Amino acid sequence: MKNIFITIGLFFLSYLFIHAQQSHVVVISVDGFRPEFYKDPSWGMVHLRQAMTEGAYSDGVRGVFPSVTYPSHTTIVTGVKPIKHGIYYNTPLEPEGATGRWYWEYDSLKVPTLWSAAKDAGLTTACVMWPVTVKAPITWRIPEYWFLPQEKGAPKDVVGGMSKEAHPAGLYEEIRDNVNGKMAADYFTSDVNNARMTAYLIRRYKPSFTAVHIADVDHAEHEQGRDGEQVRSAVASADQAIKTIVDAVEKAGIKENTTIIVTGDHGFVDIHTQLNPNVLLAKSGLIDPKNKTHWKAFFHSSGGSSFLHLKDKNDTATLEKVKEILNSTPSGLGKLFQIVDRSGLDSIGSDPNASLALAPIQGVTFGNDVNGELLSAVKGGTHGYFPNFKEIETGFVVFGKGIRKGVVVNQMGLEDIAPLIAKLLGINFPSADGLLYPGLLQK
Repeated sequence: MKNIFITIGLFFLSYLFIHAQQSHVVVISVDGFRPEFYKDPSWGMVHLRQAMTEGAYSDGVRGVFPSVTYPSHTTIVTGVKPIKHGIYYNTPLEPEGATGRWYWEYDSLKVPTLWSAAKDAGLTTACVMWPVTVKAPITWRIPEYWFLPQEKGAPKDVVGGMSKEAHPAGLYEEIRDNVNGKMAADYFTSDVNNARMTAYLIRRYKPSFTAVHIADVDHAEHEQGRDGEQVRSAVASADQAIKTIVDAVEKAGIKENTTIIVTGDHGFVDIHTQLNPNVLLAKSGLIDPKNKTHWKAFFHSSGGSSFLHLKDKNDTATLEKVKEILNSTPSGLGKLFQIVDRSGLDSIGSDPNASLALAPIQGVTFGNDVNGELLSAVKGGTHGYFPNFKEIETGFVVFGKGIRKGVVVNQMGLEDIAPLIAKLLGINFPSADGLLYPGLLQK
């Protein structure tokens, strides 16, 4: 019996030693994360600013087009832009009526991910509410997914969706029973809940690669714009969520071998006017407002952008008609947006199926409405804009194992994060197009 206890003890010590030597990377994505949140002390990100002094950061991260959540998060874990990875928008093109679906499923991807590369390398992974991870090859998975409401106006069932698509089966219930208890699925508690779920997975399983998505800041910015009481409260809550996860790394005994990256998906712009370009198409007979199955062209809008799709991709006559409509818009309307042609979309790495896109000036957003007014008043904030100005940039802070202290990258691309993660984990990831900045790494 004594020998059995000795054997068990040696096995346990060996297990701890192995985990203590492995490299770990934790990525925390704050939806709507902006560089001023950690550069300007008035925003109150006390914990992140303290951690930043021991690591490196960027003055701004250029995003993808459209600069929205799902394409952006997919670029973070693939190192390529939407034109390659296949997640072009948050929601699929549905000109005949929106169903409420998002791009939840991992099999929508067209390229390898850090999840698949880590699995091939024999490493364990975990995610909490990370987009496009339903059925992903992730060891411990709580994906971002929700049941669509059965009745119009009913709330979406986030908790039920997480439970159904968690892997392994019962993981959500395990976390609930050990950490959170019954969770409320609302924007006032989700950051706290997601951070506690992530902390549990780190302490319990010590994954090599963990990624979590927290979204309260984005929700507040949509409501109030770039600043406001709700926004500042949400930023402080995100900072506390980050601290919860950082503390979990220390409690798990893996701090010395862990690198933590705090980043986001896009910045934010205050808005005042919504433009509905499909109203122009309907008035020109390219969309039948009474029968949405009858359409030749449709603008798929993503906040600060709108992408033209043709029912027949080879219908050059309709494309030319749309261009004529845009070039002969009512007086003054044309100054609200620029037209991005196919070559421009190729250059920025956008949806290869779109014929062109509209990129508005700051303050203007797009809608999908076919009926109603061409222009309407709105308030709050949005994103989705062409990523060529400071306000739409997201942020990046990295600290921990292997990171050179005090480095500031003036500007980097969202696609540059994946090569850094792969390097820190010691895995091969040749499919990424992003640049690895060697100056971020300790020699």
